[in-house]
Amino acid sequence: MKFLLITLITHTPDPVTGELAAPDARLREVVENAELAEELGFDGYGVGERHERPFLSSSPPVVLSHIAARTRRIRLFTAVTTLSLLDPVRAFEDYSMLDNLSGGRLELIIGKGNGSAQRELFDVTPEDQWDRNAEGYELFRKLWQADRVTWSGRFRPPLTAAEVWPRPLQQPIRIWHGSATSRESVELAAKHGDPLFSANVTNPIEPYAELIRHYRRRWAFHGHDPADAVVGAGTAGFHLASRSQDALDAYRPIFEARLALQRQLGQEPVFPTLEDFVERSSALIGSPAQVTEKVLRYHEQFGHRVTHLSADRDGRTPRDHRAALELFQAEVAPALRRAIPGPPWPSSSSDG
Repeated sequence: MKFLLITLITHTPDPVTGELAAPDARLREVVENAELAEELGFDGYGVGERHERPFLSSSPPVVLSHIAARTRRIRLFTAVTTLSLLDPVRAFEDYSMLDNLSGGRLELIIGKGNGSAQRELFDVTPEDQWDRNAEGYELFRKLWQADRVTWSGRFRPPLTAAEVWPRPLQQPIRIWHGSATSRESVELAAKHGDPLFSANVTNPIEPYAELIRHYRRRWAFHGHDPADAVVGAGTAGFHLASRSQDALDAYRPIFEARLALQRQLGQEPVFPTLEDFVERSSALIGSPAQVTEKVLRYHEQFGHRVTHLSADRDGRTPRDHRAALELFQAEVAPALRRAIPGPPWPSSSSDG
């Protein structure tokens, strides 16, 4: 199994101290966490894309380019690239540039994105966002594969023998499709023989498991070898300690702050208590043995070979954050790597 750290770069008060970091300090923390992820042996680091409060993740290629300059080995993920909002030509230029600068370490996770504010910002409607996502991906894929592209669609001007530079370093690139509940993303992934990354963070795991089963059925329908399907899955929260009660105590203020934010936004919490959250969600909070068992248990439902953890400290001190990640790499990751084979993983040109 492979392991990623992912951040959406939320910009909210510290759940313990109540302090709100300045944007530049929060962004520095994101880069420092990427360096920590590489130091501790994680396989990838992901940056989300959101264009609304309370996120600072409006430009993943800029953030990931800075991370590329500060790291050497770790794979660099987008989580997700919102092609429903973007001009696919401009997105290609940004990410092809990043692929070159990083030595071929880019991994794209694409998706339509979430949030009404960012749809309004880019003049995208709920009715056309899926069509925009699919059309944007079709063009993005063509641009990555061919030096000259002739194309026409609904949402941007046509191209005739267009050349877009720079050409990417990786050929082909692996593009994941991020999905929470949508069969549209699953169908797009299965049609093209692309891997699926299940968000797996908001609800109990059952609806995500059903979506993954649907993906595998559609994968086979489109004529792909079932053995080649690759699935990744997110986790709703993370904290690890030698004693499970210590992990719960450390995570409680983080959970309570999240609960308060959901209610402030008018959302009804799916998991009303921390204990319910740990029991029924994909959150990995507890001792190494508990966390290992939980991943193995939901692997039986998902068959996933990549897992992401939250990259953010939230209310934990830097020392406690690092200690939890070190414990994961020392005791949980080796057991899961032995039990679950990881997918093929590209070697970047910057590897030794």
